[in-house]
Amino acid sequence: MRRPGGGAGTGVTELGRDLRRDVHRARHEFVSLLRELAELESPTDVPAAQEPVQERFATVLEELDFSLELVPGEGRSGGLLVARGPGASHGRPTQLLVGHTDTVWPVGTLEEMPVTEEDGRLHGPGTLDMKGGLTQMVVALRALARRGLEPALPVVVLVNSDEEIGSPESRPLVERLAREADRAWVLEPALGASGRIKTARKGVGHMTVVVRGRPAHAGLEPEKGASAIQELAHVIHALHALTDLDRGITVNVGVVDGGARPNVVAPEARARVDVRVPTVDAGDEVERAIRSLVPRVEGVRLEVEGGMLIPPMEATPRNQALWRAARDAGRELGFDLEEARVGGASDGNTTSRHTATLDGLGCVGDGAHARHEHIVVEPSLDRCALLARLLLLDPEVAKS
Repeated sequence: MRRPGGGAGTGVTELGRDLRRDVHRARHEFVSLLRELAELESPTDVPAAQEPVQERFATVLEELDFSLELVPGEGRSGGLLVARGPGASHGRPTQLLVGHTDTVWPVGTLEEMPVTEEDGRLHGPGTLDMKGGLTQMVVALRALARRGLEPALPVVVLVNSDEEIGSPESRPLVERLAREADRAWVLEPALGASGRIKTARKGVGHMTVVVRGRPAHAGLEPEKGASAIQELAHVIHALHALTDLDRGITVNVGVVDGGARPNVVAPEARARVDVRVPTVDAGDEVERAIRSLVPRVEGVRLEVEGGMLIPPMEATPRNQALWRAARDAGRELGFDLEEARVGGASDGNTTSRHTATLDGLGCVGDGAHARHEHIVVEPSLDRCALLARLLLLDPEVAKS
């Protein structure tokens, strides 16, 4: 196979026109494969449901001369698929494609939300998040193969099945493969109708503040009690006061519970807290503040469980270098790209700790996790061409 020049220019190029034309000619195979994958229901909480979609995706990669490794799950997930393209031997620089097979939709959803194509859109559970991204990987790799073009770095594909719950089992392997890679392309959905690329994501923390009080009869001797619920009210105000929208920090108490009976001074109460931060330093700051809360009700004590779970994907110099290269690649293909910084997390947060990462390269559409989930086919095909062009980028791009 041959390698074209690896730099991205600033105007439409012959290569850009050819790749874009090729993927649009492959519209039928794109829609057909995505329909197949979406009709294989694979909710995260049914590990066995992951196997059929993994096997179908693996079969397509085998046809592209990828070697396959299926890593079994350990109980909470349906395992992972690692596929190594030609030349992707251990110890050699690679580029990583990241996706997931799991969805938020329970088995049986297709009965009410069948996969349908209408007015240039493909509707159905998992089409946007993110079986569309898996399909884009295939169409982009096929486009290069048909032109006899070799990626600038050997390609490794990592597809897990627990991303929708934060990748608790797969994260160690995501980290290992990211450390081995020179760059990572994450095929999570693009943002909004214009398909903005995700260049930064917030880090996520899950914490629980537990208040231990002292019970007493609420009518006979309330003075002998110490109300955990009264203290929790103070705690909730203090937690929400940590939100700083100007700095991109949000602290949200999403679930509260506590108490025993209406006529008992509450012996215990708790608040479950979601934390979103733009930087590691901000996460450390918020976690310290939460762990430093001081009770205001005499006789109670506070305990804090959990912490920052997923680091932010920050706009590091190497990530910004990838973004600039992607923007130029888009221009070579004949369209302008926009970037966005978002509050949700993905496996891109993890890869970004170890290698240059660009996220949101997946399909353009709307309704992820919602009943109107769909992709818009034509701009999603453009993103196949974009991914193909990105796989050709000079390996030095992300090292600037």
